[in-house]
Amino acid sequence: MSTHVLAGLPAGLHTGLAAAADEHAVSAAEATGTFSLAWLLVALPLLGAAVLLLAGRRADRWGHWLGVLASASAFVVGAVLWVATLGLPADERVQDLHLFTWIPAGAFSLDAGLRIDPLSLTFVLLVTFVGTLIHVYSVAYMEHDVDRRRFFAYLNLFVASMLLLVLADSYLLLFVGWEGVGLASYLLIGFWNHNLPYAVAAKKAFIANRVGDVGMLVAIFILFAEFGGTDFETVFGEAGGASEAVLTAAGLMLLLAACGKSAQFPLQSWLGDAMAGPTPVSALIHAATMVTAGVYLVVRSAPVYEGAPTALLVVAIVGAITLLFGAIVGCAKDDIKKTLAASTMSQIGYMMLAAGLGPIGYAFAIFHLLTHGFFKAGMFLGAGSVMHGMGDSVDMRRYGALSKYMKVTWLTFAAGWLAIIGFPGLSGFWSKDKIIESAFATADGQGWQPWVFGGVALVGAGITAFYMSRLFFMTFHGERRWTDGHGGGAADPAAPVQHPHESPALMTVPMVVLAVGSVALGGVLYAGGFVEWLEPVTGHAEHHEPVLAVPLITGLTILLVAVGAFLAWRQYHASPVAVVAPRGSVLTRAARKDLYQDDVNEALLMRPGQYLTRSLVYADRQVVDGGATGLARLVAGSGEVVRRFQNGYVRSYASTMVAGIVVLAAVVLAFRI
Repeated sequence: MSTHVLAGLPAGLHTGLAAAADEHAVSAAEATGTFSLAWLLVALPLLGAAVLLLAGRRADRWGHWLGVLASASAFVVGAVLWVATLGLPADERVQDLHLFTWIPAGAFSLDAGLRIDPLSLTFVLLVTFVGTLIHVYSVAYMEHDVDRRRFFAYLNLFVASMLLLVLADSYLLLFVGWEGVGLASYLLIGFWNHNLPYAVAAKKAFIANRVGDVGMLVAIFILFAEFGGTDFETVFGEAGGASEAVLTAAGLMLLLAACGKSAQFPLQSWLGDAMAGPTPVSALIHAATMVTAGVYLVVRSAPVYEGAPTALLVVAIVGAITLLFGAIVGCAKDDIKKTLAASTMSQIGYMMLAAGLGPIGYAFAIFHLLTHGFFKAGMFLGAGSVMHGMGDSVDMRRYGALSKYMKVTWLTFAAGWLAIIGFPGLSGFWSKDKIIESAFATADGQGWQPWVFGGVALVGAGITAFYMSRLFFMTFHGERRWTDGHGGGAADPAAPVQHPHESPALMTVPMVVLAVGSVALGGVLYAGGFVEWLEPVTGHAEHHEPVLAVPLITGLTILLVAVGAFLAWRQYHASPVAVVAPRGSVLTRAARKDLYQDDVNEALLMRPGQYLTRSLVYADRQVVDGGATGLARLVAGSGEVVRRFQNGYVRSYASTMVAGIVVLAAVVLAFRI
């Protein structure tokens, strides 16, 4: 195993790996040819995007299938690399692939390269597999859109950027992918930009992400100033010798970047508005992949955070706050996509909380990220199927009883619903419960942290069960709150006329595949040693006993989930649902307005920014421009005064000369006296 590979591992993994490297030199050499294909992961979808954008209308009839093929081909390459990595011993599973010299600058030189390891490959398989399913779904969902080819070009661009982000072997190259996914997200959210609110939503997401990008840039500056490079080999290899102050500053800036991209507090306000984009965008970018990039960044930067316990604690606090924030907001939304968006925010809060726990939580954060990618993408596609059958309506108060008309959508959505609430045996049960258990084991059971973080995680599980059950029952069960136009349906005369129907196979087949993952993936990964698979990157975590017995934690979690689901059933299934939302409590009204996050941002950021800008404009006009203008006016005014003496009359000139002589004589006489 080469030194540059060892340098990229977290502290605690180096011991014993160097001694074992020679034993497996042959196997690593045999795998070199396979790993050299890694560049295709980025190149294939990037080529697809380029062809679709440059070919123009000539590609309208076949462009969408090219987009599907590009994403599927990247998945095949990722699967080949995964199999090759599985064939290597654990200490050989971190490989760096040099591509070319990117920035030569005298004594400094930065190479562009890819890092193929269990963490990056996990993301590669998630992005390409789920991404390909969403591409297939989009073929039917966007069938009647005249710009479908351009939509698939943007999807391919996003996949390429996301793969570059997770495969980059340096923070600077990671930043290129980071900006790429931000650009693709902006283009896809505002895809229907002829609708003004959609265009505004795209700009809001773009600006919020730029705030986080400032954090990323500052972190890169700090790391470069401290270590003389931004590549993982240099930074991770020397992080153990850096001061805690430097690592804390870098860790906090990386967290700011993660908050922007992953919609975490206080940069979470853009995610709900991002639902303006086509539903497949919500499934791919704002559920399964891009919004998890912040979690990836924190886990990838584990060696930095190991020397910055304060920054790591802030990560956990931010995750805990967002976890509850998203859950509370989700309880009051009537828009099906915005409810799922709030849920995404909350579930990523779970992941950030786990990442903030350090080595005991890194693997579980990625575990939940992976299972969440399946069941949340499946539910977003299910929401798109409902919208497809209900004339693009997103108001759950105008749904009801759709299980009778959309059987496949109902069953696949039910799989995602049960998975996300943590129903025993399904994917979410295996991944989220491990985060809750780890939260109660924080700091070896000392101090306030295990009780606070564990308590928040428990309460969040109960609230999640309530609002996700609310969504499920309001949509698929109870009385229908729409009419078919033939006298059947809701008593409300204003009920919209709908003709719900099941979606075509190109939409339902991806939903079925994701539903299977929602049911079985968690158990398969847990039994298959997913935590051990990530150890070459996250390190081996020592066991910490929770402050409560594990069976008690599991029992409390299941109890809270059952209570939350029961309350939702009683209120939204067993009882009539009002087609017009009641006024509700103060908290409900606040949750409907996203806990006033936009008002807070406006008061703290937008208004002061406007006042500052206006003050600077005033100063520029009155002081800078005023000074220059005033001087010009002074010169012009002086010239005007002098001009009056230049009247062209000889006697005036003579009088002036005489007056001048008199004044001069008077002065001379005065000085002589």
